[in-house]
Amino acid sequence: CSAMNACESSNGGCSAKAECRRTTPGNRVCVCSAGYTGDGIVCIEINPCLENNGGCDRNAECTQTGPNQAVCNCLKGYSGDGKRCTYISLCSQNNGGCSEFAICNDTELTERTCTCKPNYIGDGFKCRGNIFQELLRNSNTSKFYFHLEALSIKDIAGPGPFTLFVPRTDILNTDPRVKDWIAKGVMAQVLRYHMVGCANLLYDDLTRITNITSLHGDLIHISYSQNSLVLNDKAEIVVSDAVGTNGVIHVINQILVP
Repeated sequence: CSAMNACESSNGGCSAKAECRRTTPGNRVCVCSAGYTGDGIVCIEINPCLENNGGCDRNAECTQTGPNQAVCNCLKGYSGDGKRCTYISLCSQNNGGCSEFAICNDTELTERTCTCKPNYIGDGFKCRGNIFQELLRNSNTSKFYFHLEALSIKDIAGPGPFTLFVPRTDILNTDPRVKDWIAKGVMAQVLRYHMVGCANLLYDDLTRITNITSLHGDLIHISYSQNSLVLNDKAEIVVSDAVGTNGVIHVINQILVP
């Protein structure tokens, strides 16, 4: 007589994911293979993610890749190897996309708020200071700013409100009369003729009036036709409504002469 091998046929009735081990003649035990659990007759994959998040960081996602195998990936808003994930502050790079004159605050994992700093206005992504500061920040209006600085004209640095009609930089650079006005000492009067005090006049406001008084004291005539605003029948407003904390700037394509 020969001993019967209980594992010889059909893996001894064990699971395909189990090892059949002979014990005594005609008997056997079924042991689940590595990565599986069960009684040997039935073996199921071990999912390591079901216990302690598979050893992943609590801010990571555990994904089963095979029997008792998994990978860890940090959640959106975090960085690391999955075993350890650290929060990525949106505000830590480039001020979170906010204006340089804004405060960036992290709120939720993938959210942040942008708030303009004190003495600035805007939506947080674009913040403006007073119109005196804004003149310098725009190449279209920076030459006007330098003329004001050269003559120590600080009127529009006050609380306002003011409305400015600013000739483009290229106009101020190329108009030959500018040098003459400076030489004759009348440039300050010309500059003040482009300023209106005690009024924050947006483009729409200007379409409804015909005359305004400048800080120089002379009137500026306003006409509106064919969807254009023209001052003194010569200077057209080409860029409008640059709003600051103490007024508004409009860019014009000619110099106004009192």
